[in-house]
Amino acid sequence: MSNFDLNTSRFIINPRYRLQWEAAQNCHVLLYPEGLVQLSGSAAEIMQRCQQATTLDAITKDLQQQFPEADELADDVREFLLEAQAQHWIVAADATN
Repeated sequence: MSNFDLNTSRFIINPRYRLQWEAAQNCHVLLYPEGLVQLSGSAAEIMQRCQQATTLDAITKDLQQQFPEADELADDVREFLLEAQAQHWIVAADATN
């Protein structure tokens, strides 16, 4: 299910996960049947943009506009999304239909 080309494919949060603010943890989390994953602020910014089908390029451009002072943002976004893909937090957008 997570076997897609991050560079060219549209992807979305895996429907088995739910992104939400968790006041008790004081951070955004990904909830899933077996538990939760605490997200850093930057990880939450990226995952919020994955709630609708999107691309690596679209997320990077959006974040660069919102945080113009951030250096090497593209590499950090790509690195996080590769990990999210490996953890099955994101899936190909057409896999959710």
